[in-house]
Amino acid sequence: MKLKKIFSIFLCALILTSCSLPGLGENAKKDIVIASGNNTEKQVLAEILKQMIEHYSDDLKVDIINNLGSTTLIHTTMLNGDVNISSGMYTGTSLTGELAMDPITDPELAMDTVQKGYKERFNRVWFPSYGFANTYAFMVREDYAKEHNLEKISDLVDLKDDMKVGVDTAWMDRKGDGYEDFKKKYSFEFKNIYPMELGLLYSAVKNEEMDAVLGYSTDGRINSYKLILLEDDLQLFPAYDCSPVASQEVLDEHPELENIIMKLIGKIDTVTMQSMNKKGAEDQIEPKYVAKEFLEENNYFENEVTK
Repeated sequence: MKLKKIFSIFLCALILTSCSLPGLGENAKKDIVIASGNNTEKQVLAEILKQMIEHYSDDLKVDIINNLGSTTLIHTTMLNGDVNISSGMYTGTSLTGELAMDPITDPELAMDTVQKGYKERFNRVWFPSYGFANTYAFMVREDYAKEHNLEKISDLVDLKDDMKVGVDTAWMDRKGDGYEDFKKKYSFEFKNIYPMELGLLYSAVKNEEMDAVLGYSTDGRINSYKLILLEDDLQLFPAYDCSPVASQEVLDEHPELENIIMKLIGKIDTVTMQSMNKKGAEDQIEPKYVAKEFLEENNYFENEVTK
């Protein structure tokens, strides 16, 4: 009986807590609800969208739901109508995820495929890319690249037996673009390869514990650690171009949104996103201030003409 009573109290507390949490219920009352993630990149992008919309509209109420930890969760909240814009979706992730299709390495084909798939299946508009892709990338120190004349992944073939390579642990067994597929595509393997936690890779190469690592192309530490991204010259990794996505319903209800969002298309390149990620993740500047600085520097793209 005592355990039963404790369980009942716990259950009631859980229900009350979930009802009182700030989130989906009260956010759904806003005109615009932007889905963000649990990483700096998506949170900065969400703030950029929010501040752009508020800059160009005095009437629209905009809110953000942060810490949605996966694309699947963001997709579900959009299906449920709890949010109507996603701050950043990646072509490669949604191709194999929500659309359940095979990976596509050609960026233009990948973009065209997700745009059509999202419109037909979910009645959502997948906008063109912000201007950057966040994908797996091999990277080396600047001095190491100069010493060995490295520009692309294929250039590593002559160093494969001597260099130390750190990679994301999950990559070793990934299907489609993991290590087994790397060996087939590039026709060589590394003698000294070390699976590591993703967060440790960048410091390992910076401190010369590794000669090359496999990380993410927009990580803020790339610039601060003076790392060089090697070109994926044989296109092993699928395209992961980043775009905002909006429900057709919210665009129909607020037609001015399309022009506002389109002002950002092609305006955030890889280096710019790396810099903003560094400010948020390493310098500990809140995403809303990172976004504000970016938009003010670009005058909120007021001179940008959109169709």
